[in-house]
Amino acid sequence: MWGIARLALVALAVVLLAACARGNAPDFAMVAYQGQKVLGGERVTLHDLVRQGKPVVVNFWAGLCPPCREEMPSFQRVYNELSNSFLLVGVDVGRFTRLGSQADALKFLKEFEITYPTAYALDEKPMHEYEIFGLPATIFITAGGDIHSKHQGFIDEPTLRQELQKLLDAS
Repeated sequence: MWGIARLALVALAVVLLAACARGNAPDFAMVAYQGQKVLGGERVTLHDLVRQGKPVVVNFWAGLCPPCREEMPSFQRVYNELSNSFLLVGVDVGRFTRLGSQADALKFLKEFEITYPTAYALDEKPMHEYEIFGLPATIFITAGGDIHSKHQGFIDEPTLRQELQKLLDAS
């Protein structure tokens, strides 16, 4: 009898955790280039990040994308200053956009001294589900897993800071 009750409790806990971590942001898998400790592992999902209880900023980029190369140093500066308040992950989708390989992405990260968590998407799923039609693209997700806002294209540092503050206020 106790075995069945324990099993039922575990099943209920799993269902509740899954429900709490989703919000409306579509889930997808990624593999870390760097920042595994912050992300919680080498292979993670967006919902894994949301479960950490902080707002999440996802920046889709590619190693050979000129506007990506221009905006990522701003992301680095903001991350250096405010990383305790939110999770930032740069997700490389270069191989799906013909804007670079994983080798190009790694070269870019080294060249620009990007140290915040970055990963590559395993497939095109996030491109479709987030309706990304060009790069870069940035998705601001509340601590509850809801999409707060989306910025398509280059984002300058003042706008990034404004959007991040709105996200933090909403979370």
